[in-house]
Amino acid sequence: MIIGFLALGIGILGIILPVVPTTPLLLLASFCFVKGSKRFERWFKGTKIYKRHLESFVNERAMTLNQKLAILLFADVMISIPFFLIDSLIVRIMLLLVISYKYYYFFNKIKTVQVAKAEGK
Repeated sequence: MIIGFLALGIGILGIILPVVPTTPLLLLASFCFVKGSKRFERWFKGTKIYKRHLESFVNERAMTLNQKLAILLFADVMISIPFFLIDSLIVRIMLLLVISYKYYYFFNKIKTVQVAKAEGK
């Protein structure tokens, strides 16, 4: 439950700060609440944050293009740090493979929906 609330708090900051990934942290919070307590699961799924940022992904396995790009670009920034700091060719190749698979997965396995549809309008 503590991890769920920490992820929720940082995820809420991600709504305001473009550098912090919102969706993955809210997914982690949702997972923690589901495992921790039915009461918190019902509460979290009833919040505007859940409905706006996660409901379309959980129900339809779909995200808006902006959500995908925010997650992918944040992950790219995080992966670029070891890419430039580590001098090993094997590690760099592995990181490039991770980035390639990440883009493949997001654009081929997760549907892209329009913003109006994702918000339920």
